[in-house]
Amino acid sequence: MTWSPDPEALRGRVAVVAGATRGAGRGIAAALGEAGATVVCTGRSSSSGDPAIRSDYQRGETIEGTAALVTELGGLGVPIQVDHLDPAQVRSLAERLRTDYGHVDVLVNDIWGAEVLKGPPATWNTPVWRHDLDTGLRILRLAIDTHLITAHHVLPLLVDRHGGLLIEVTDGTAAFNADQYRISVYYDLAKVAVNRLGFSMGHELEPHGATAVAVTPGWLRSELMLDNFGVTEVNWRAALDGSVEGFPPAPAGFAASESPRYVGRGIAALAADGERGRWNQRSVTSAELAAAYGFTDIDGTRPDSWAQH
Repeated sequence: MTWSPDPEALRGRVAVVAGATRGAGRGIAAALGEAGATVVCTGRSSSSGDPAIRSDYQRGETIEGTAALVTELGGLGVPIQVDHLDPAQVRSLAERLRTDYGHVDVLVNDIWGAEVLKGPPATWNTPVWRHDLDTGLRILRLAIDTHLITAHHVLPLLVDRHGGLLIEVTDGTAAFNADQYRISVYYDLAKVAVNRLGFSMGHELEPHGATAVAVTPGWLRSELMLDNFGVTEVNWRAALDGSVEGFPPAPAGFAASESPRYVGRGIAALAADGERGRWNQRSVTSAELAAAYGFTDIDGTRPDSWAQH
């Protein structure tokens, strides 16, 4: 039997996806939308907001585009421009959430924004004493400070009643990252730290009846990744045989890649699960959640790129 999302599963719930402009954040917002949620989509890139705080990527995706997709899929998307490194902006976000909704059911900390800063593969494995210090420290600020600032200001709206869910989105599970060096000291620390945030904040949330889970997608077909191979979500498999003129073929492992919606459907399933507390403080992959809840990616498959490691 073909799986399809339940459009009423999260009807009436309010979710905040921090870092919803593109990639996993957009996929998560979309999946919450197809489950009927109201999704506040935050990020720096806005078609109508302050261009001075636009993402370092300088790409065309915007929070308005994500919010429109949420609404198109059956939820209600609300774009709010926020630089999550600025405590004053995040405080204003929390005040607006309190005024408009009074409560937040789900907070997804997906803020990142350091894909350019981490550099291309040729620059990976640069020792810390040779790595540009300012770049490295900004990677950590974008990956860790943003999550802490957002949690500080928004979690009071999540713990005021039983059942809240905090999701920390990272790259690699705690178990995988524990014995794998990841690109550079700074990137490595960033990804390990976000998993630990899921654990430590779960400890603090549990007495309030709330749950924290660290979730990692697999090899993600983000907008940046698709552009890297000269394909779209419609024809992404063409990247596997090297038939896209002017672009390198994707490695074989790309065959097990996943759309951003896949990890989003995992988070939507957690949000709809009345027994989600059993996942508290855990670090899991989108594929693990698919196995537990039975959902599929948008093409009907259940990819698991981590199974190759």
